[in-house]
Amino acid sequence: MKEKSPENRSPVPLLYRRHSSGDIMNNLASVSSSLLPAFGTVVGGDSPPLRDYVIAPYDRRYRQHLARNLQGLTLKKTRKFEIWRRFVACIKWWQAFLVVLVIYSAWSSPFELAFKKVATGSLLYVDLVVDFFFVVDIFLTFFVAYLDKSTYLLVDDHQKIATRYVTHMMFPMDVASTLPFQAIYRLFTGKLHRGEVFGFLNLLRLWRLRRVSELFSRLEKDTRFSYFGTRTLKLICVTLFAVHSAACFYYWIATHHKQSDDTWIGSIIHNFEDRSIWLGYTYSMYWSIVTLTTVGYGDLHAVNTGEKVFNIFYMLFNIGLTSYLIGNMTNLIVHSAVRTFAMRDAINEILRYASKNRLPEGLKEQMLAHMQLKFKTAELQQEEVLDDLPKAIRSSISQHLFRKTVEKTYLFKGISDDLSRQLVTDLKAEYFPPKVEVILQNEIPTDFYIVVSGAMVLTHKNGMEQFLIKLGPMDMFGEIGVLFNIPQPFTIRSKKLSQVVRISHHRFKKLVEPLDDDGKTIMSNFTQYLKDLKKEMQDEMPFLSELLLDLNIEQTKSVNQSENREASNYGRDDGEGTPTSVLSNTFPLRVVIHGHHPHEKTIDGKRTGKLVHLPDSIEDLLKLAEKKFGKRGTTVLMADASQVEDLNALRENDHLFIS
Repeated sequence: MKEKSPENRSPVPLLYRRHSSGDIMNNLASVSSSLLPAFGTVVGGDSPPLRDYVIAPYDRRYRQHLARNLQGLTLKKTRKFEIWRRFVACIKWWQAFLVVLVIYSAWSSPFELAFKKVATGSLLYVDLVVDFFFVVDIFLTFFVAYLDKSTYLLVDDHQKIATRYVTHMMFPMDVASTLPFQAIYRLFTGKLHRGEVFGFLNLLRLWRLRRVSELFSRLEKDTRFSYFGTRTLKLICVTLFAVHSAACFYYWIATHHKQSDDTWIGSIIHNFEDRSIWLGYTYSMYWSIVTLTTVGYGDLHAVNTGEKVFNIFYMLFNIGLTSYLIGNMTNLIVHSAVRTFAMRDAINEILRYASKNRLPEGLKEQMLAHMQLKFKTAELQQEEVLDDLPKAIRSSISQHLFRKTVEKTYLFKGISDDLSRQLVTDLKAEYFPPKVEVILQNEIPTDFYIVVSGAMVLTHKNGMEQFLIKLGPMDMFGEIGVLFNIPQPFTIRSKKLSQVVRISHHRFKKLVEPLDDDGKTIMSNFTQYLKDLKKEMQDEMPFLSELLLDLNIEQTKSVNQSENREASNYGRDDGEGTPTSVLSNTFPLRVVIHGHHPHEKTIDGKRTGKLVHLPDSIEDLLKLAEKKFGKRGTTVLMADASQVEDLNALRENDHLFIS
């Protein structure tokens, strides 16, 4: 079989698709591996094939890679691979199994130091079996690929794997913590050694605790497991290990004092060394726990100098451990309630503000409802999370959530996919509680909205509020003021809890301007919508007929210009000539024209005028004024009586006086 060189092998994907949460045991097996990909993911079988007889460090489906290598092999070689395949099938549980053995080693090492009888008796054979499994693990490490941190490629070269492991500090420590020194001594001398040296050598097995530490570190980052539960379990394990180790060392001090009666346990239990092992262990654990919890009943206390020195250091250690435990638990509890604290503080600030400024009760209730809704919908909107994501991912999320809603609204029916995609990308989602005014009548138009869920009520205030129409999902509001660039003609209020998406006026105009066909489609949809409005709504917009007339004139002019431009450019591909957008022709500047001199007073004393679209020339403007006021003017003046000579100098909503 021809092997691929490491240089030609593609990088290992660091992010794998998430598997179903049903197979919990497989998830546990994958988490216990020595490498973990991106947080909250379970590795899959899509990584590139490795060399023969190499174990993938975090791929629990390595059997699939072996299956690819089996193709084209001879029967003899296939049998070897079958043996290896079955062997690797058991490896996926190996790391999880070793963690259980590490827990046993953490308990037995201090226990055997304090109670030498069990070290040379009942636990001796158990230790040999455990050490055997760790010897196997050392052997397997020579076949486990590793991730090169400089290139992020899996290194599966056997020589490089072996060199890296042997030259690393882990190899000598793994060997030292695995050698059964007592059994080796007995093998060469034929007798057991009951000295203290082997008890301290057994403490080298605590080196294996790094596996448990690495496991907890990975579990804390894995979103499949509760962070609170994982962190709490880790703190419990640390506390139990500290209590157990201190109890064993304290008992060991008592057994090595010259006079057994002059010890903390000998003063209570005479000849305690000849008594039951579990009796001594129970007394030791009892002392360790009451000392750690600072209860200290005084029934067990230090008697000689050595015990007092040990107690001093143990209690100093307890101060640090207790601070660590309390700090962590406080952090976990506060973290789970921090949003509640923030909401309560915000509500209290609103109440103080409303009371200080003597706001009406209804307005205060609206402020409180909005604040409560903000905290309730924070998990749905996830603005802080989305802001940290790349634009492409945010766009994909918006497409998934709102694309169908936008395409089903009347204004955007028939538009191109390109414009639809860009519009959806720029949407801003918002929630509104019941009975909250989203748009006020005569408000400056800046955005228009699409209802995603819930219901809105469209009203008009003419002396008293009048109900006009109810809006539901896929309905729009605010677009009349935006597209005509006039103050919002209606008030929109939420009827119940509603989600809407908002589109900026300036962003919408910028997107549609270069797209002639989409601009025509949008204006056609908008014009048809205005014509189909209910009579009561049309009656509330007396300017509608004039705006529709101007809109039809501009659309006809845009079509004629487009046809003339196509005719003049027929056969030319040099790129000359600037195309005229239907949106720019459809939405020219809006100005207010008056049929008198700016210094001339009107009959009612008010400055009344006509809102019109600004034409292309002053001559056209004079003709339009003649049509509106029934008299012919000769000059166009500003409010300060200065004469207008260039229409390009005018701005939106300027007042012009024709005289």
